[in-house]
Amino acid sequence: MSFRFEALEIPDVVQVTPTRHGDARGDFSELWRHGAFHGHGITAAFVQDNLVRSVGGVVRGLHYQLPPRAQGKLVYALEGEIYDVAVDLRAGSPTFGRSVACTLSAEMGNGLWIPAGFAHGYAVTSERADVLYKVTAEYDPQRDRGVRWDDPTLAVVWPVSEPVLSEKDRALPSLAEAELPG
Repeated sequence: MSFRFEALEIPDVVQVTPTRHGDARGDFSELWRHGAFHGHGITAAFVQDNLVRSVGGVVRGLHYQLPPRAQGKLVYALEGEIYDVAVDLRAGSPTFGRSVACTLSAEMGNGLWIPAGFAHGYAVTSERADVLYKVTAEYDPQRDRGVRWDDPTLAVVWPVSEPVLSEKDRALPSLAEAELPG
């Protein structure tokens, strides 16, 4: 098997661990294979790849896009380590407003599948991190939204106390004030 799929506490969010094949030269692993993912119910069709480099202590998020450009994301840390968070914003979901998180690192080689309808963010817990994420809809600045990383109603326990934030992320609304995906 090329991948191990592990559902988190919100079962639609799935930690993905590719098999690494190594020898004296280094190692090789697949990050995405259509048949393997579809066989585990992840029927994503990716249309854009993003690469983000961040310094330690950065928090990015919590971001999402409104339909019809809502994005599912497959996230990997290619260098360094991040604490990756997904918040359920799906209307009517029994886990609405709840979050799940896991550590992603280049060393572990694991990734996280986050379906559309979730806000996504992460904290960089290493000196720096390069993060690759594949998305199921192209970026649309007109539908780009977010929720404050430290909204107390979300109760996310972040591993950084004084994060480095963008001006955009500092200005994000609380969950109660946010325009939600539906």
